[in-house]
Amino acid sequence: MSEKKKVLLDVKGLKQYFNVGRQDEVKAVDDISFHIYEGETFGLVGESGSGKSTTGRSVIRLYNPTSGEIIFDGEDISKIRSKTAMQEFRREVQMIFQDPYASLNPRMKVNDIIAEGIDINNLAENNAEREEKVNELLKVVGLDPSHGTRYPHEFSGGQRQRIGIARALAVNPRFIICDEPISALDVSIQAQVVNLLQDLQKDAGLTYLFIAHDLSMVKHISDRIGVMHSGKLLEVGSSDDVYNFGVHPYTESLLSAIPLPDPDYERSRKRIVYKPQVEDGKERDLREILDGHYVYCAEDEVAGYRQKIIEKKEKAAN
Repeated sequence: MSEKKKVLLDVKGLKQYFNVGRQDEVKAVDDISFHIYEGETFGLVGESGSGKSTTGRSVIRLYNPTSGEIIFDGEDISKIRSKTAMQEFRREVQMIFQDPYASLNPRMKVNDIIAEGIDINNLAENNAEREEKVNELLKVVGLDPSHGTRYPHEFSGGQRQRIGIARALAVNPRFIICDEPISALDVSIQAQVVNLLQDLQKDAGLTYLFIAHDLSMVKHISDRIGVMHSGKLLEVGSSDDVYNFGVHPYTESLLSAIPLPDPDYERSRKRIVYKPQVEDGKERDLREILDGHYVYCAEDEVAGYRQKIIEKKEKAAN
């Protein structure tokens, strides 16, 4: 993929600290780097409080990054200051939020919620064109155009999330940050929303940053996965490599928590408890272990991780 595709988003050394300089300073995102190719889905996974959502909010500039570069399509958007340039960037990049109710204005009708981006960016010449665009978007996400005159509280959670997706699509973005878009939904509805996102990606050539804590769901939708813990990226690789051959102790801990519909396996499944590494003075960074598979480790730990991946692959092949 790296040879054929261009990098759409390149995050370098991103830091997002809160209460800087105070006793209660929080390093929510602590010096992470990753890139996303055009047209792919990059999954960001980790437990609650690991910094996933903060990363997404920093990328779309809902937070001003403490330091680092966020390069979108060749331009460092962390340095954008003008309102016009920010509005242009926000047309290219949209976000689907975790809570489909809290992210919709309860006093606005669905038509107006979806059309807000169309109005701000002057994407419709008149009311008839505006209505036509909104109706088309409602159809695209699987809702009836007649629902546009209703309010958010009149819909189920899954329907509200579809409204949020329609709102994100209204300005024809190239890149969408999906911030745990399915975690508040029933399991049966989760599959519908994920399938919808995949269909939209194929039809419109969208690029996704898909944030979630369910590694099995992330594996299903993502091309590549980044595993995050305490503000650090601990492992990055293709979805198959991370899911089947993940070697960082935290990744192994997440994988051991995934239940499978197999009674024999479940009886013998052992949970691996992650114990963070004790500071030993070694300089750790995200290092390439095998082709495209990176692990957060020290230089002298690379060989051990490489051997571990090779052994896992040999075991899987036999």
